[in-house]
Amino acid sequence: MQKTTVTGVYSSSSPRSVLSILLYIAVFCVLSCIIVRSYAKPNGRLALLSTTVTEAEAASSNANNLFDNPKQSGKWQTVQMYITAYCPCEKCCGEYSNGKTACGHKIRPGDSFVAADRKYPFGTEIIIADYNDGEPVKVLDRGGAIRANRLDVFFHSHKEALKWGVKYLDVKVRRK
Repeated sequence: MQKTTVTGVYSSSSPRSVLSILLYIAVFCVLSCIIVRSYAKPNGRLALLSTTVTEAEAASSNANNLFDNPKQSGKWQTVQMYITAYCPCEKCCGEYSNGKTACGHKIRPGDSFVAADRKYPFGTEIIIADYNDGEPVKVLDRGGAIRANRLDVFFHSHKEALKWGVKYLDVKVRRK
């Protein structure tokens, strides 16, 4: 009778092959944990690994939710602000005149929103008496010169933005 020897990781029970199997399992577990944590959403659910979502799509989806959500709860605080105006033209927005805001919101006809400093998170509601008929608008944009207590109100045309000019006004900010 002739003996046949099969070689491979699983055929041998030597300590070296058992150690390599355990090492493969450990690496697999560590990588699984890293992947699960990197694809976990804040609500505890996992994003599907087969779904490819770009940052812009995710931001756009989030921006649309910010824009369409009902009014937030919280207290209103009055803050004096230096307010300028802008439109989506190249003169006002430069290279960012692509019809989308910093949070990815796609600008639609009739939109009213503001660009504010990062201390005001996207979705923060603000009431400006002379803008949007005194109705609350949301922070959906940022700007290079928008710092501290400065706002940029959005208009659809450059002519409307110029007509607004520069104003110092007391505005109401809804704080959570």
